[in-house]
Amino acid sequence: MPCPIARSLERVGEWWSILILRDAFRGLSQFDQFQKSLGIAPNMLTRRLNGLVESGLLKKRQYNERPPRYEYVLTERGQDFRPVLWALLAWGNKHFAPEGPNVVVVDNETGQLADPVVVDRNSGRVMTSDAFHSVRGPAAALLALQSDAAQPPVDMVS
Repeated sequence: MPCPIARSLERVGEWWSILILRDAFRGLSQFDQFQKSLGIAPNMLTRRLNGLVESGLLKKRQYNERPPRYEYVLTERGQDFRPVLWALLAWGNKHFAPEGPNVVVVDNETGQLADPVVVDRNSGRVMTSDAFHSVRGPAAALLALQSDAAQPPVDMVS
């Protein structure tokens, strides 16, 4: 699918994958650490880790030769997922934490609570639905030429 959201979800759309990335940002890197943190079955964890490696979000690095042991570390692509996690955290705290937040983002320098929002890097403006909208990008014209199917209009984030 040419939709960037669909392509992204193909890589991280399963909640185990997102939780593995969350734990990688917390400094976990070894199979046993992920398994203990998540309580996930070993075969399921193996599949998810392999998928994240294949998608280029994690890289597998050997840290012991006998027996062979590997750790999983964030790649640059994986590091770029951090704002997505912060946005999910803020959204979850706002809408699904009736008891109040049990995880928050804080400013490293001041210790003050942060409120993650999406900001346009070019203008510095907070991205709201009344100020921004989605349109077809340059690759859409090429895809339309290659496809016999009519392309639906872009009126939502897709």
